Amino acid sequence: MKKERDIEKVYSTKEFVAKLRRLADSLESGEKFEIQIAGERIYVPVRAEYNIEHEREDGNEEIEFQIKWSYD
Repeated sequence: MKKERDIEKVYSTKEFVAKLRRLADSLESGEKFEIQIAGERIYVPVRAEYNIEHEREDGNEEIEFQIKWSYD
């Protein structure tokens, strides 16, 4: 079983665009997506679910692009 973790990493616009482009390319080609976050390589399976979340609270707004899957 993998160790629990909750990390938020800030990227420059250029880095963020490159990661989104690689994600889009993986989705279009039907291949798994690989990304390294804070020193750990993450493998996102093709069966993952994708959603976009919008939050508004205390004068702040946030949009999260989420990718979810389980190891079942």
